[in-house]
Amino acid sequence: MATYEKLTPPSNGEAIRFENGLPVVPHHPIIPFIRGDGTGVDIWPATQRVLDAAVAKAYGGSRKLEWFKVYAGDEACELYGTYQYLPQDTLTAIEQYGVAIKGPLTTPIGGGIRSLNVALRQIFDLYSCVRPCRYYSGTPSPHKRPQDLDVVVYRENTEDIYIGIEWAAEDPIGQALVRHLNETVIPASPKLGKKLIREGSGIGIKPVSKFGTQRHIRRAIQHALRLEGKRRHVTLVHKGNIMKFTEGAFRDWGYELATTEFRADCVTERESWILDNLARNPAISIADNARLIEPGYDNLTPDKRADIDAEVAAVLAAIGESHGNGKWKTMVLVDDRIADSIFQQIQTRPQEYSVLATLNLNGDYISDAAAAVVGGLGMAPGANIGDRAAIFEATHGTAPKHAGLDRINPGSVILSGVMMLEFMGWQEAADLITQGLSAAIENSEVTYDLARLMEPPVEPLSCSGFGEAVVKHFGG
Repeated sequence: MATYEKLTPPSNGEAIRFENGLPVVPHHPIIPFIRGDGTGVDIWPATQRVLDAAVAKAYGGSRKLEWFKVYAGDEACELYGTYQYLPQDTLTAIEQYGVAIKGPLTTPIGGGIRSLNVALRQIFDLYSCVRPCRYYSGTPSPHKRPQDLDVVVYRENTEDIYIGIEWAAEDPIGQALVRHLNETVIPASPKLGKKLIREGSGIGIKPVSKFGTQRHIRRAIQHALRLEGKRRHVTLVHKGNIMKFTEGAFRDWGYELATTEFRADCVTERESWILDNLARNPAISIADNARLIEPGYDNLTPDKRADIDAEVAAVLAAIGESHGNGKWKTMVLVDDRIADSIFQQIQTRPQEYSVLATLNLNGDYISDAAAAVVGGLGMAPGANIGDRAAIFEATHGTAPKHAGLDRINPGSVILSGVMMLEFMGWQEAADLITQGLSAAIENSEVTYDLARLMEPPVEPLSCSGFGEAVVKHFGG
């Protein structure tokens, strides 16, 4: 039995438990919630009102969320003492009950924690950050066709440079490592040539593992399997053209997973070209098929042409029957794109993408850029999911100057609550909220951040008023 220093769990309700990485949800789950700092004082009550109303309407009292208030950030310091930004009580509650939701948190000054959000992800091994970016009709956007973008960013949480293994330029340990690299490691690596790390450099380590990559991409593919039509599409986003053994490995390990563990359900982009060429011309030769998938085929050396021919023959032998004759079109398409190109493609060709699987830093950038297309971070939900816990969260900051004014947009946390309900399998309640939020925005019932951008401008609702508008419009 878990013990707490300053908290008492609800007397009603049960814990969500995880089996094989999936939640097993009782009808009265206990959900720890962190109100959040700054505007959390406003947006959390509005969010709780919406979630409770949706569950009550969808299930008529047969299901209920049992809320358990826990603490992090500045509010935690008020209860537990100076620098107690992330007390053990909160960690115990999340570990015991499995699923939690939170508002925005302050980045601590002092106290030894760089970021509470990153700390929670690392403590509970929440390796996939999931950020849906879709457009709700009526939301002001700087783009002409924001409705064309409907993507889910799967951002790996536990590796890449965010792991935080780095040294400042003046750190003597870091400088000792620089000397060791310059004097021993680099000279022993012929492929590095005469490269050297400049004296006075800060340095960081960028680890990317096969294990971390594949468990993350596994979740992205599993998500795509729940979609339909062209939405069954996973794009591996990387800078493997430059960082060949980290980001390039991420791409390669992703393809390996798709073509082994998910072989019956996945086709790679290149495989789809080979299969489609054969479907269009059943008499096509191996060489002619290779010409169509490889630009400049006829200018390649004989050895390289032979490699492409062998690739075509191997694909047809392995999946020609199981995936051919158009059957691949109903499967999950897995392709890859260079990270910088994705920034422009989600603006110029957004309809071509569905699930974007990324490493940590790229995912941070891309998810914010995608959110900007569909209306900004005020409408961007997020989740951090692992095999034994999940935390759903606002993706914006604390905006302390707006705290207590009942004016901030609660959409990010409300939509994170939608993600939580979907994760729990409570789709009926999730759908009510999505319908209500869509109808409220389309009816120009919005908070000031959206109201001031509408043409013509409209009178804004309060934060709590927006929550009530969402409830009023349940059912669309």
